[in-house]
Amino acid sequence: MASNYRGYRPPQGMVSWALHRLAGLGVLVFLLLHIVDIFAVGYGPEAFNDLLFIYRHPIFRAGEVILVAGLYYHALNGIRIILVDFWSKGWKYERQMFYAVVALFLLSFIPTAILMLRPLF
Repeated sequence: MASNYRGYRPPQGMVSWALHRLAGLGVLVFLLLHIVDIFAVGYGPEAFNDLLFIYRHPIFRAGEVILVAGLYYHALNGIRIILVDFWSKGWKYERQMFYAVVALFLLSFIPTAILMLRPLF
């Protein structure tokens, strides 16, 4: 007897919710790092230049790409959330809007990631 069970597939709303929170936390971490590096200016140009040297490392470049991914997703999904919350028929199209967010994210992020990573190759 064959089983039709294909594993647990979370609904799009739950995936979207989790990714939105994760992207928001990533942006928050970036803002905190940015505050620290601007604070380093107060210690003189050498301290600030040392910090900029760290930012030029290839691993940090990959982190910047992940940050941009988080920013793009958070912004696009935020628009979807606004539409679902404030458009009277938004809940009817929640699934379609989720897939639209994914498509717009991929169309905008992939070229950006290629441009950002080009200096590493």
